[in-house]
Amino acid sequence: MARLWLHLCICLQIPGFCTNLLLSQTPEHILAQTNNKTEMLCDLKKEHAGVYWYRWSQERQNFEFLIFFNPLGKATYGTNISQDKFSGTSSRISYSLHISHLHPSDDGTYYCSISQSSQLFLGSGTQLRVVDVLPLPLKTTLSPPSKKPMRCVTRSKAASKRGACSPLVWVPLAMGVLVLLLSLVPTAHHLYRLRRRLWLRLHRQ
Repeated sequence: MARLWLHLCICLQIPGFCTNLLLSQTPEHILAQTNNKTEMLCDLKKEHAGVYWYRWSQERQNFEFLIFFNPLGKATYGTNISQDKFSGTSSRISYSLHISHLHPSDDGTYYCSISQSSQLFLGSGTQLRVVDVLPLPLKTTLSPPSKKPMRCVTRSKAASKRGACSPLVWVPLAMGVLVLLLSLVPTAHHLYRLRRRLWLRLHRQ
């Protein structure tokens, strides 16, 4: 047992010394509110005899054994560890630690670990911080879309934009010319009759 604790102290002094591919721990960081609860996970690469959960307190500078789970779900608690506060689940290769009634004294880094060949192999650790009030997320202010002034287009401008060859332009013009020509026909006929009468009178004299 003394060798286990000696090896554990070396792990704490040299981060990453004891972490390996035998287990993975998530998440890395948790920010939780007082009186709430949280959860951290530990996945093994292969089936093992069970998982230990420890807490390292930077403030108190101690490493505390919390709970041990075997694959059948049986839990063994550490000294003075509340069963109402700490619980968890276990399966063949997946384990979880649940912490309820959170308090700032729960701050620390939590490690899941397995024992093999008189050594403790640690997970990467989950840093837990408990606060009374969670910080509000930053609000991103979106600039309002620029309002472009509306341009009123009159019919004359619209017609000019359509072009001189537009049917809306030349059809009314053609109709006006045709009406003008038709109105000149009676006038031309009347002038022709007057001219002929004048010619006949001149020749009779």
